[in-house]
Amino acid sequence: METLENELERLISKVKNADNFCAEIENIQNVYPFNKYEYIITKLVEEKILSYDDYLELRNDYINRNLYLYVFEISAPRGFGDTWGFSHLLAVEPELKRPSKKIDLTYKGQYDLYLPYMGKNIKIEVKGSRAVDRNKPNEPLYMKALSSSSTKDFLMNFQQVKPTCCDVMLWFAVYRDCVKYWVLKNTDIYDLNFSPQHRNAETATRKENYKKTDIYEGQVMITRENIASIRKFQVEGRALRQAIIEKYEE
Repeated sequence: METLENELERLISKVKNADNFCAEIENIQNVYPFNKYEYIITKLVEEKILSYDDYLELRNDYINRNLYLYVFEISAPRGFGDTWGFSHLLAVEPELKRPSKKIDLTYKGQYDLYLPYMGKNIKIEVKGSRAVDRNKPNEPLYMKALSSSSTKDFLMNFQQVKPTCCDVMLWFAVYRDCVKYWVLKNTDIYDLNFSPQHRNAETATRKENYKKTDIYEGQVMITRENIASIRKFQVEGRALRQAIIEKYEE
């Protein structure tokens, strides 16, 4: 959005009476599907500042920079994780499977996916997040969505992490322009800022002096300040299967 707005500002400066037009934009009433961007582009085309071919190039560039912006419009957490997230991962790596009691008689929802390997099933916990500007707490997600090249502060919270219920963890983060993936062995979590999240039988209270290995269910908050701590776990989508196997065999 920043790139688009900078380009539009450059073009608006060429409009006759540009200052008056900028004032119009500030006061324009937005009613779906009409908004200030439609108004600006119409004006630029009218004054022959923006040709139809230029418009198509502007549009295509924006789409390419925002391939996953629609994911930020999914409001329900389960709609993002359980619906979009799993579908995306299964499309990226088709050998990943959804578990059931037919496959694992002890299965009670304690892990999310599995990978068949050498006659065994690697149990995988999946956690996803969306990269958003943490300095805009009151904005809707799609307005504060960040690109992978952004230098703004962000917060990605991987919640309800249960390391004792899986062999490997698969984390993903959605940016406006891409999806990033991290693959961790379940014990790798103890080297991160893993903290208790919920009161339960295994983590009865939020004690100050707890051992990370005592945490049954916890969370890891990733920000610009500590994202380097998980960089060694980052993999490309096409390498997910091999990374999961390697972590399982560690």
